[in-house]
Amino acid sequence: MKEPEWLGAQEAGLWQSYRDTHRELMRALEARMITNSGLSGADYALLHPLSEAEDGLLRTRDLGRSVGWERSRLSHQVSRMEKRGLVTREECTSDARGSMIRLTALGRKAIDSAAPDHVAAVRTYFFDHLTADEQAQLTTLLNRIAANLPNTCATPDCDE
Repeated sequence: MKEPEWLGAQEAGLWQSYRDTHRELMRALEARMITNSGLSGADYALLHPLSEAEDGLLRTRDLGRSVGWERSRLSHQVSRMEKRGLVTREECTSDARGSMIRLTALGRKAIDSAAPDHVAAVRTYFFDHLTADEQAQLTTLLNRIAANLPNTCATPDCDE
């Protein structure tokens, strides 16, 4: 068996910094969103693509793909949001096997109210600490990494 090529000190430090920063950034954004809007990060993650969709309506599988969630997690989150009146489930008229998720008027009001502060938080916690050149460099680097990742669609429902 081949010995693994362990990360060097610089690589390990970079990897840990990336993981720690991502975790703390997501925590800070989530805490601020809950405090200022009452929405969770999961609520916002689903409300955002619905708010940009024509008629606030998306196929369930497309909504799940847009956030990278498996069917079970999506179903549970949609149920919670449905109980709060943020979304509704509908039958898919073009495919009896599919379903649709629709943004309600209350959901639209919630995302419209939360979005300005969320954008301000992203700017404050992230973009304000990077120059325009650094933003361009980071975009290039992240796109390179993303382009070389394997297809992670490992769930049975991924291509439904």
